[in-house]
Amino acid sequence: MKITIVTVGKLKEKYWKMAVDEYVKRLGAYSKIELIEVADEKDSDNMSEKDIEIAKRKEAERILSKVKDDSFVYTLEILGKQLDSVQLSKEMEQKMNTGKSHLTFIIGGSNGLHQSVMDRSNYALSFSKMTFPHQMMKVILLEQVYRGFRIMKGQSYHK
Repeated sequence: MKITIVTVGKLKEKYWKMAVDEYVKRLGAYSKIELIEVADEKDSDNMSEKDIEIAKRKEAERILSKVKDDSFVYTLEILGKQLDSVQLSKEMEQKMNTGKSHLTFIIGGSNGLHQSVMDRSNYALSFSKMTFPHQMMKVILLEQVYRGFRIMKGQSYHK
C-alpha cells in the first residue's frame, strides 16, 4: 500500500512540520507515505476572478504532473462527501481490497482546486463545511489516515 499526499504550498511553521513528521513516522508501520508539495501561485485580496482561475490552472498543472495514472485520487473539497473516521477507514480498506494499492490525496491552495483536478478525482472528500489552512489540513488528513489504518487492524485508538 502506498499513500501519496499532494499539497499546494510548503509547510513553513516548525510546529506543523513536527506534527506531519510524527504522523508520517506512525504511518510507516502500515504504508509507504509520500508527501509532495507543489508551488502555490502568489495571490492578493484584489485578484480578479480571471486571475484566480489562471492561478488555479497553474497549480493544477503542477498537481496533476505528480498524480500517477494507477492511483485512486481523493480530492479534499468543501462540497465533497463527509465521512466519519470509521467510514473513511472502510473506504480506504475497500479500495485496497479491490486492487487499488496506491491512494493519492490532494489538498488545494488558498483559492481551491481547478476543475481539471476535480475531474481527475475519483472521490471528493470533505472534512467539514468549514475552511481550514492547508497546513492544518495536512496534519488532520495524516491523523485520519493513521486512525483509519488503526481501525482496519482492530487496534485501539482514542475515540
